[in-house]
Amino acid sequence: MELVCAIGVVAVVASVSVSGVNAYENRARAARAIGDIGTISVQLYRWQSNTRKFPETLAEAGLSAFVDPWGHPYRYVNVATAKNGDVRHDRNSRPLNNDFDLYSMGPDGDTGSQLNEDKTSDDIVRANNGQFIGAAEDLLR
Repeated sequence: MELVCAIGVVAVVASVSVSGVNAYENRARAARAIGDIGTISVQLYRWQSNTRKFPETLAEAGLSAFVDPWGHPYRYVNVATAKNGDVRHDRNSRPLNNDFDLYSMGPDGDTGSQLNEDKTSDDIVRANNGQFIGAAEDLLR
């Protein structure tokens, strides 16, 4: 009986530990994506200062090697040359940025065109022309 109780306690402690580690790992990945988006943004502004325009793709600027912590390529849209519907919007249907849109689709690898969609809540986004970089759900608060 004592052995069964000991195994039960170990199982409870292990399950709590695993969920804590997963939460920490998700926060670390989000922090890395935020840093990557900041780094890519700086590189895009350097590109723009040299060419007087933003590139059409990250590959054009030599930034296609960046992959988010969940293994997906970062998404980029040049707002000046974007097709209607390519620019993402906040819950009030206002564009997130006036220069370029740069984001990670987050852990689920899915996204939408408006931040109040369920599938975009875990996205890591750049908004307000770089004044905000973080989780879409934090921007909507």
